[in-house]
Amino acid sequence: MQVVQNTALVLKTRTPHKLLDAGVTHKILSEQDGMYEVAVRWTLPDTQKLVNAGGKDVPSPMLRDYTWTGKLTPYAHQKETSAFLSLRKKAFCFNEAGTGKTASVIWAADYLMKQGAINRVLVICPLSIMKSAWQADLFKFAMHRSCAVAHGASETRKKIISSGCEFVVINFDGVQVVQDVILANKFDLIVVDEANAYKNVQTKRWKTLNKLVTPDTWLWMLTGTPAAQSPMDAYGLAKLVSPDKVPKYYGQYRDSVMYKATQYIWKPKLTADKTVHSALQPAVRFEKRQCLDLPEVTHLDREAPLTAQQMKYYKVLKKRMLMEASGEKVTSVNAATNLNKLLQLSGGAVYSDTGEVVEFDVNNRLNIVLEAIQESSHKVLVFVPFTHTIELLKEFLDKNNVPTEVISGSVSLNKRSSIFDAFQTSPTPRVLVIQPQAASHGLTLTAADTIIWYAPVASVETYLQANERINRPGQKNAMTIIHIHGSDVERRLYAMLQNKILDHNKIIDLYHKEIQSDS
Repeated sequence: MQVVQNTALVLKTRTPHKLLDAGVTHKILSEQDGMYEVAVRWTLPDTQKLVNAGGKDVPSPMLRDYTWTGKLTPYAHQKETSAFLSLRKKAFCFNEAGTGKTASVIWAADYLMKQGAINRVLVICPLSIMKSAWQADLFKFAMHRSCAVAHGASETRKKIISSGCEFVVINFDGVQVVQDVILANKFDLIVVDEANAYKNVQTKRWKTLNKLVTPDTWLWMLTGTPAAQSPMDAYGLAKLVSPDKVPKYYGQYRDSVMYKATQYIWKPKLTADKTVHSALQPAVRFEKRQCLDLPEVTHLDREAPLTAQQMKYYKVLKKRMLMEASGEKVTSVNAATNLNKLLQLSGGAVYSDTGEVVEFDVNNRLNIVLEAIQESSHKVLVFVPFTHTIELLKEFLDKNNVPTEVISGSVSLNKRSSIFDAFQTSPTPRVLVIQPQAASHGLTLTAADTIIWYAPVASVETYLQANERINRPGQKNAMTIIHIHGSDVERRLYAMLQNKILDHNKIIDLYHKEIQSDS
């Protein structure tokens, strides 16, 4: 297939009548031995019809017509992803985490808006990336579009959804709360990020989304790890995007990908991967190792809102700090001590002056760590500054069947060596939960390509050295560093760490900003 005079696509086919049946405007240029050379108008409607008629590797006119908006220049794989989505009303994007698929979706949606194909977009995603990923990227890549985050009380969500904003971002569980309002306000395109949340057709979450998706609705589902746990996970996704590619009933699909090993145990058939691949189409996928245009390390933010319990005591601590600072000169030692209390509380466990541990509800943060681990295609390091929080996280990951080992100051050198060796050479553990000071120098942990910072540290050297554990000779993949934050002090501290500007004076500045802020 080739472009002619920038206005037409030329293709060869033995069945030009199928183009006519599909409503594709075309002109037969020549015929030889039953093979026709056909010219098709290179417009968005005709190219979409060509794709629907079975056309493969069809280039989107987006690549010719679209002015790529925003502060950054798109990478080649991002352009290809946007172009792919622009031609498909219902599709999957399986690009790995860290490849910039959010921007690709925004550009594709913006192009469709400019073409008059859609007017409004509903983005459904985890709470942790509503603002830090979607709202931030919309401002970065499509600042000319209106955007609102539908979060909070039910009436607040309803008001935002009815406001007419071009992009509305809402979390998974919020959709069910305002389902009727979403239906009443026409959204032409629904984007589901971290789509594995919809793998089970029996859940209220899946049934709610299914009611929102009509034959006329555009639906793009995003995840970097489709059906990673079981071939059965593909069924719910396929039933939303490509229901014609899977059986009507769950049991029929199960029998196509699994066999009964014992009375209670089902195992995947040897052909399961092919069946899953066929079901999850049309799809585009780029892995980080394929994206040679990507930066070596990508930094991502994930928001973990403080729970009501955390927020209550966070405000109490700040008020006490403000009273202590009134009329006194704050030293860097005092500032660091008090900031450390806020960081501990944000992470889930505060150490009292007597050495006791006070635990807080930190489920928001634990669930976001799990989400990030599940989205990674390779092994993961999780850096956790505080000892008791490490215990909380290890217990949580064990409950969720994530093979995990811990490296902290209490682990002997021999035990550490054994764990590191297994991590580099064996399938398990998949995750290392590490106290940064215990493993920030000298180690090579290139079996992982993702680092999750459960909470920030207050040392630039420790932060940079810890990140270098995966950025060493032997690393075969592009790397991702994820910062999890739920409080202003954490956000400010991450920014300072990345800019390498943390010193005694900056600690005091950070302290004053925090106690004087309203959060």
